[in-house]
Amino acid sequence: MKIYETKDYQEMSRQAANILSAQVILKPDCVLGLATGSTPIGTYDQLVDWYNKGDVDFSQVRTVNLDEYRGLTRDNDQSYYYFMHKHLFDRVNIKLENTNVPDGTQEDAEKECARYEALIESMGGVDIQLLGLGHNGHIGFNEPAADFAVTTHCVDLTESTIEANKRFFESADDVPRQAYTMGIGTIMKAKKILLVVNGEGKADIVAKAFFGPVTPEVPASILQLHRDVTIVADKAALSKIPR
Repeated sequence: MKIYETKDYQEMSRQAANILSAQVILKPDCVLGLATGSTPIGTYDQLVDWYNKGDVDFSQVRTVNLDEYRGLTRDNDQSYYYFMHKHLFDRVNIKLENTNVPDGTQEDAEKECARYEALIESMGGVDIQLLGLGHNGHIGFNEPAADFAVTTHCVDLTESTIEANKRFFESADDVPRQAYTMGIGTIMKAKKILLVVNGEGKADIVAKAFFGPVTPEVPASILQLHRDVTIVADKAALSKIPR
């Protein structure tokens, strides 16, 4: 596990974008696993900036997103499909047929999860998976549980996750209660993992997830067992790790 400490969010975003762009340059037809939420926005903005300068080309890149709210249509401005188009896909030269987000409108959860899992396998797996980190240690929408979920599945969101996400909706009542998400096993199959985290509010969970025991009660702790994990975090988020 490699940990890069940055002075602030802007430097974190630039460092993460540098790692992702290097992957694209080294393997133009790579499979990028992408994440949503507020943390990766700066990383996407930096990638768009370098694309506009001609430094990175997304024309052969393929993508798979971690998750999607169940029940939201793609034109809903809180869907992750909408998010990815707003922050990345519509701003670079990626082919839209090469982008993939779970279908939140699919009512048959078992069918959609099996389809998405098979899709990832058909692409040869993920070359590098971008992750954020939830306050309760979730990655994707893999919430604290009694065991690690293996494959893509439908999950009931915890109250803490609903509370954290309600700022994006008119009220907590509007936050979906379920989501489709890659499983821990699916995430762990990625050849490389890049996790971005910032802010003092994440300091406790960073220390717990990466310097505590591996347990499904802290889903991100499983990353300690992955062979190639890079954490890019600002000074505040790393303030409570052992030195």
